[in-house]
Amino acid sequence: MNKIFPQGDGNDGAAGAKALPGGEGAQTCVTLTNRTGFLCHDRRSCIPASRVCDGVRTCAHGEDEDEAMCRDMPQSLPSFLVARCGDPSSWIYSDQKCDGANNCGDCSDELSPVTACPPCGPGWWRCPSTVFGYCGCIPRSLCRDLVQHCSDWSDEYSCPGP
Repeated sequence: MNKIFPQGDGNDGAAGAKALPGGEGAQTCVTLTNRTGFLCHDRRSCIPASRVCDGVRTCAHGEDEDEAMCRDMPQSLPSFLVARCGDPSSWIYSDQKCDGANNCGDCSDELSPVTACPPCGPGWWRCPSTVFGYCGCIPRSLCRDLVQHCSDWSDEYSCPGP
């Protein structure tokens, strides 16, 4: 079940949802994968932040593709949907932070001081620095695949694999 943030005072909107500044009536929720989401007007559907303004109407009434919200991104997006990269002119959707992938291009969405992500979890291998699409951790499924993903090659020689 999706988690919906509790109502502040209980006087406006449906129980279990909280309107946040940064978007007319836009509400945040937590998706099934424990990521920041956008609460559809049905108050049951919680879509990942990165599915907002992607050109596909995911909410039943299409509010995730609202013209006013999508017109001047990221400024027009609710603030809970946006995460800034190390380069202040760059941004990503908030559900792309700490997902293991190098979404910002400089790993600022995965590494300090911009982001405080938890250490590599199960199913991941930590290496000093990575190349290609990951930052500091790679999925163990990439270990011993005869392709260098870690700059020190530990993914090919030390990582026990999946």
